[in-house]
Amino acid sequence: MPPTSRRAGRRCERGERPAAGHAVTSEPGCAGLLLAAGAGTRFGAPKAAVELAGERLADRGVRLLRDGGCDPVVVVLGAADVPVRGASVARNPDWETGMGSSLRAGLAALPRSAAAVVIALADQPLIGPEAVRRLVAAWRDGASAAVATYGGAPRNPVLLAREHFAGAATLAVGDVGARAYLRSRPGLAAEVPCDDVGDPADVDTPADLARIAASVLRLDPGTADR
Repeated sequence: MPPTSRRAGRRCERGERPAAGHAVTSEPGCAGLLLAAGAGTRFGAPKAAVELAGERLADRGVRLLRDGGCDPVVVVLGAADVPVRGASVARNPDWETGMGSSLRAGLAALPRSAAAVVIALADQPLIGPEAVRRLVAAWRDGASAAVATYGGAPRNPVLLAREHFAGAATLAVGDVGARAYLRSRPGLAAEVPCDDVGDPADVDTPADLARIAASVLRLDPGTADR
């Protein structure tokens, strides 16, 4: 791992926030990208429109990225046309081919002002905004790519600097997102521990949603009233 990446990982493991002058509410240059185009075949419905604690997963994902300091936020939709607040929408006409086409559509829709992007998935609603903040902090500390880890394993979200957009898009084929590009370049991404700020559990089935909803209720009993 490059020295800057090692420093970024150590800084993020300590949970440091961006330095003064880099307010997390408006991180200049770092966009957010939410992939939410799938049909949710195993779930039985497009997950972007599924509600958890009274909030659609697409809206929850936008909030994750915004609260984590990303601006602007782009949501890639495909199987379902869901109205989304606080973000622009990029439609993927090839959503049936898998996540790769959604990543390509999303990267192409980012404004030229986006020097980096944090990529998240709509069906991982227990990831916390602090994970996004740590990735952005790693980028500002010199890493050109960063990945959140849980139990030492790389998961989501993922951050890529603009210099990697084209390479990631080229390798995003079928149901593979940015991970193929990162695996092709060992040591590129700063690994950012996020075990203490969220859970990368997927909502793949209704049973998953029920289990995750119970976790949300335990963490925040007030969600039962929403």
